[in-house]
Amino acid sequence: MSRPAKIGAAAALSQLNEAQLEGWTAVSGKDAIGKTFRFADFNAAFGFMTRVALMADKIDHHPEWFNVYNRVEVVLTTHDADGVSALDVEMARFMDSAAG
Repeated sequence: MSRPAKIGAAAALSQLNEAQLEGWTAVSGKDAIGKTFRFADFNAAFGFMTRVALMADKIDHHPEWFNVYNRVEVVLTTHDADGVSALDVEMARFMDSAAG
């Protein structure tokens, strides 16, 4: 499977802003984008993570994330592209949709 080329965090954020997806930011110290999602409780946060995990396996692109109770902090970057690619934009769009 051919992997997408690096587009960089700035281009990815521009695409997400054009799609009116708010809250995504550049991650300091590396070419990555990130967002913190907050949910009503742990069950809702875990449900979100489960939906994202299924999609991640489907497109073979897995997020870096950290979860405490109702909060899920996400970092997206394409490791084999050494930075942000179209896969990260696709995953960000899916995450926003899955978060409702």
